[in-house]
Amino acid sequence: MALIVSLPIGTPPQVQQMVLDTGSQLSWIQCHKKTPRKPPPASTFDPSLSSSFSVLPCNHPICKPRVPDFTLPTSCDQNRLCHYSYFYADGTYAEGNLVNEKFTFSPSLVTPPLVLGCATDSSDAQGILGMNLGRFSFPSQAKITKFSYCVPTRQTQPGSRPTGSFYLGNNPSSAGFRYIDMLTLSQSQRTLPNLDPLAYTVELQGIRIGARRLDIPPSVFRPDAGGSGQTMIDSGSEFTYLVDEAYNKVREEILRLAGPRLKKGYVYGGVSDMCFDGDANEIGRLIGDMAFEFGKGVEILIEKEKILADVGGGVKCVGLGRSERLGAASNIIGNFHQQNLWVEFDLVSRRIGFGKADCSRSTV
Repeated sequence: MALIVSLPIGTPPQVQQMVLDTGSQLSWIQCHKKTPRKPPPASTFDPSLSSSFSVLPCNHPICKPRVPDFTLPTSCDQNRLCHYSYFYADGTYAEGNLVNEKFTFSPSLVTPPLVLGCATDSSDAQGILGMNLGRFSFPSQAKITKFSYCVPTRQTQPGSRPTGSFYLGNNPSSAGFRYIDMLTLSQSQRTLPNLDPLAYTVELQGIRIGARRLDIPPSVFRPDAGGSGQTMIDSGSEFTYLVDEAYNKVREEILRLAGPRLKKGYVYGGVSDMCFDGDANEIGRLIGDMAFEFGKGVEILIEKEKILADVGGGVKCVGLGRSERLGAASNIIGNFHQQNLWVEFDLVSRRIGFGKADCSRSTV
């Protein structure tokens, strides 16, 4: 399940579908000239139709080979244009040219030209709206100091697409939000090999299942000497991923509560081995509620009815995976555990707010 926003890009605007991703930096769109011979992907941008579109040449400062903001260095293509390649933790990729283009929300509300990727080859149908703390992310370039989203609950009936909300600027519901501070990283921590300094890093203190707080040392959720153990809020990840020390404790408790119902030997997506056959509500009752506990009494509570994800074929899995299997060394709170919750990113005050909501309705 991805959080897809439709945004107007170019002059005149062409509506583009983009995955809202607080875990990455570069925003990019699908770029294809619309020709009758080869139909482009459904959501695609035709640069020839926009008067504000321009490409970045090789001599642009961003196109220096060692710009540290990209997962692979930028390079110069045969047309003397700046070429980029971007790889994500889940193995997906996008490549194309770096360009300048405006977001045109209304005639009076237009961003300055922003650096975007114009993907001619990618493994995804939609583009990406990169929302992390990097200097080339959408909020950084568009000078947005606050944004929030509300993830709707998954619909079980096939073919239906639930609709949530995405806010740029002040959220009218924010008076009821409860806030936690983003973890401030020292200069030496920011260069650690296993740490992402541009992620929204928070201080998770513990995990509760039912009434039992699991015996996981809080240090497991904080960056260690090599940067492993960082905990981040990531709208672009579906499941939540935990480092082994935390995942094993959760699995132990799930087995204690519902072990006989476990689908033995089954691993979903290579990352999650807490899956079940049978009635989700019944298994949810055996397990109970689950909570991610932060400071100041703030928590993300997942009610027992929502603890299992339907992964198809009658199989339901606890929406948790091992981050090690992703090749990551961090704890990543994904969008499955952000359902029916306003999540607000306040970039000036460096804090994240949570507010319970019915996200399937227009709550604002």
